Amino acid sequence: MLLKEVNMSKIYNVLFVCTGNSARSILAEALLNKMAPTRFRAFSAGSQPKGAVHPLTLAVLADNHIPTTGLRSKGWEEFAAADAPHLDFVFTVCDQAGGEVCPVWPGQPMTAHWGMPDPAAADPASAERAFKDALITLQRRLQLMLALPLHSLEALAIQQEIRAIGTR
Repeated sequence: MLLKEVNMSKIYNVLFVCTGNSARSILAEALLNKMAPTRFRAFSAGSQPKGAVHPLTLAVLADNHIPTTGLRSKGWEEFAAADAPHLDFVFTVCDQAGGEVCPVWPGQPMTAHWGMPDPAAADPASAERAFKDALITLQRRLQLMLALPLHSLEALAIQQEIRAIGTR
Protein backbone atom coordinates (compact mmCIF):
# COMPACT_ATOMS: atom_id res chain seq x y z
CA MET A 1 0.00 0.00 0.00
CA LEU A 2 1.36 3.43 -0.93
CA LEU A 3 -0.03 5.29 2.04
CA LYS A 4 1.95 4.03 5.00
CA GLU A 5 -0.55 4.85 7.68
CA VAL A 6 -4.22 4.29 7.18
CA ASN A 7 -5.93 5.89 10.09
CA MET A 8 -8.40 8.67 10.50
CA SER A 9 -6.01 10.94 12.41
CA LYS A 10 -3.25 10.98 9.78
CA ILE A 11 -2.39 14.38 8.33
CA TYR A 12 -1.63 13.97 4.63
CA ASN A 13 1.02 16.12 2.96
CA VAL A 14 0.02 17.38 -0.48
CA LEU A 15 2.17 19.15 -3.06
CA PHE A 16 0.62 21.16 -5.89
CA VAL A 17 3.00 21.64 -8.82
CA CYS A 18 2.89 24.13 -11.64
CA THR A 19 5.53 25.66 -13.85
CA GLY A 20 5.78 29.17 -12.37
CA ASN A 21 4.34 28.56 -8.88
CA SER A 22 2.69 31.97 -8.88
CA ALA A 23 -1.02 31.29 -9.45
CA ARG A 24 -2.76 27.88 -9.67
CA SER A 25 -0.48 25.90 -7.39
CA ILE A 26 -0.47 28.72 -4.83
CA LEU A 27 -4.28 28.94 -4.97
CA ALA A 28 -4.53 25.18 -4.37
CA GLU A 29 -2.06 25.27 -1.49
CA ALA A 30 -3.88 28.10 0.29
CA LEU A 31 -7.32 26.60 -0.37
CA LEU A 32 -6.53 23.14 0.97
CA ASN A 33 -4.81 24.55 4.05
CA LYS A 34 -7.95 26.61 4.74
CA MET A 35 -10.45 23.84 3.91
CA ALA A 36 -8.93 20.96 5.88
CA PRO A 37 -6.18 22.09 8.25
CA THR A 38 -6.57 19.08 10.55
CA ARG A 39 -6.47 16.49 7.73
CA PHE A 40 -4.06 17.94 5.17
CA ARG A 41 -0.96 20.09 5.00
CA ALA A 42 -0.56 21.61 1.55
CA PHE A 43 2.51 22.94 -0.21
CA SER A 44 3.18 24.25 -3.70
CA ALA A 45 6.18 24.45 -6.00
CA GLY A 46 7.18 25.09 -9.57
CA SER A 47 9.54 23.61 -12.12
CA GLN A 48 10.58 27.14 -13.12
CA PRO A 49 9.33 29.35 -10.28
CA LYS A 50 8.65 33.00 -11.06
CA GLY A 51 10.09 34.03 -7.70
CA ALA A 52 6.96 35.97 -6.70
CA VAL A 53 3.30 35.16 -6.19
CA HIS A 54 1.07 36.85 -8.79
CA PRO A 55 -0.70 39.88 -7.24
CA LEU A 56 -4.12 38.67 -8.42
CA THR A 57 -3.52 35.33 -6.70
CA LEU A 58 -3.10 37.17 -3.41
CA ALA A 59 -6.05 39.48 -4.13
CA VAL A 60 -8.48 36.64 -4.93
CA LEU A 61 -7.40 34.72 -1.84
CA ALA A 62 -7.81 37.80 0.36
CA ASP A 63 -11.24 38.54 -1.17
CA ASN A 64 -12.28 35.03 -0.14
CA HIS A 65 -10.83 35.29 3.37
CA ILE A 66 -8.15 32.70 2.69
CA PRO A 67 -4.88 33.34 4.53
CA THR A 68 -1.87 34.28 2.39
CA THR A 69 0.79 34.41 5.11
CA GLY A 70 3.86 32.41 4.15
CA LEU A 71 2.91 31.87 0.52
CA ARG A 72 5.91 32.13 -1.78
CA SER A 73 7.03 31.02 -5.21
CA LYS A 74 9.59 28.22 -4.89
CA GLY A 75 11.19 25.40 -6.86
CA TRP A 76 10.12 21.79 -6.64
CA GLU A 77 13.64 20.70 -5.73
CA GLU A 78 12.79 21.72 -2.13
CA PHE A 79 10.37 18.80 -1.99
CA ALA A 80 12.62 16.24 -3.66
CA ALA A 81 15.36 16.69 -1.05
CA ALA A 82 16.02 14.08 1.59
CA ASP A 83 14.92 16.40 4.43
CA ALA A 84 11.67 17.46 2.72
CA PRO A 85 8.29 16.60 4.21
CA HIS A 86 7.06 13.10 3.31
CA LEU A 87 4.53 13.63 0.51
CA ASP A 88 1.38 11.56 0.29
CA PHE A 89 -0.02 13.25 -2.83
CA VAL A 90 1.43 15.31 -5.70
CA PHE A 91 -0.91 17.10 -8.11
CA THR A 92 0.15 18.93 -11.25
CA VAL A 93 -2.26 21.78 -11.91
CA CYS A 94 -0.99 23.09 -15.21
CA ASP A 95 -0.63 21.32 -18.51
CA GLN A 96 3.01 22.27 -18.98
CA ALA A 97 4.09 20.84 -15.60
CA GLY A 98 1.94 17.77 -16.27
CA GLY A 99 4.10 16.98 -19.29
CA GLU A 100 7.46 17.72 -17.66
CA VAL A 101 9.67 15.09 -16.17
CA CYS A 102 9.11 15.54 -12.45
CA PRO A 103 11.66 14.69 -9.79
CA VAL A 104 11.44 11.34 -8.11
CA TRP A 105 9.48 12.21 -5.00
CA PRO A 106 10.71 10.45 -1.86
CA GLY A 107 8.17 8.00 -0.47
CA GLN A 108 6.33 7.36 -3.76
CA PRO A 109 3.34 9.67 -3.26
CA MET A 110 0.17 9.20 -5.26
CA THR A 111 0.06 11.52 -8.24
CA ALA A 112 -2.62 13.00 -10.47
CA HIS A 113 -2.89 15.68 -13.10
CA TRP A 114 -5.49 18.37 -12.41
CA GLY A 115 -4.65 20.63 -15.36
CA MET A 116 -6.48 23.89 -15.90
CA PRO A 117 -6.01 27.16 -17.82
CA ASP A 118 -3.40 29.58 -16.53
CA PRO A 119 -5.19 32.65 -15.13
CA ALA A 120 -1.93 34.62 -15.32
CA ALA A 121 -2.02 34.20 -19.12
CA ALA A 122 -5.47 35.81 -19.43
CA ASP A 123 -5.74 39.20 -21.11
CA PRO A 124 -5.83 42.09 -18.61
CA ALA A 125 -9.56 42.72 -19.15
CA SER A 126 -10.49 39.18 -18.08
CA ALA A 127 -7.63 38.39 -15.68
CA GLU A 128 -9.56 38.90 -12.45
CA ARG A 129 -12.36 36.63 -13.71
CA ALA A 130 -9.79 34.01 -14.75
CA PHE A 131 -8.29 33.96 -11.23
CA LYS A 132 -11.75 33.65 -9.65
CA ASP A 133 -12.62 30.81 -12.04
CA ALA A 134 -9.38 29.02 -11.16
CA LEU A 135 -10.16 29.33 -7.47
CA ILE A 136 -13.68 27.94 -7.99
CA THR A 137 -12.43 25.01 -10.07
CA LEU A 138 -9.76 24.12 -7.52
CA GLN A 139 -12.23 24.45 -4.67
CA ARG A 140 -14.64 22.05 -6.39
CA ARG A 141 -11.87 19.51 -7.02
CA LEU A 142 -10.63 19.77 -3.44
CA GLN A 143 -14.16 19.27 -2.11
CA LEU A 144 -14.37 16.06 -4.13
CA MET A 145 -11.03 14.90 -2.75
CA LEU A 146 -12.03 15.77 0.81
CA ALA A 147 -15.17 13.66 0.41
CA LEU A 148 -13.09 10.54 -0.25
CA PRO A 149 -12.88 8.16 2.72
CA LEU A 150 -9.08 7.95 2.50
CA HIS A 151 -8.83 5.97 5.71
CA SER A 152 -10.92 3.11 4.29
CA LEU A 153 -9.99 2.99 0.59
CA GLU A 154 -7.24 0.84 -0.88
CA ALA A 155 -4.37 2.73 -2.51
CA LEU A 156 -5.41 1.76 -6.05
CA ALA A 157 -8.94 3.07 -5.47
CA ILE A 158 -7.60 6.34 -4.09
CA GLN A 159 -5.28 6.70 -7.10
CA GLN A 160 -8.17 6.15 -9.51
CA GLU A 161 -10.41 8.61 -7.68
CA ILE A 162 -7.88 11.44 -7.49
CA ARG A 163 -7.07 11.05 -11.19
CA ALA A 164 -10.77 11.18 -12.08
CA ILE A 165 -11.19 14.41 -10.09
CA GLY A 166 -8.81 16.14 -12.50
CA THR A 167 -11.27 15.58 -15.33
CA ARG A 168 -14.13 17.32 -13.53
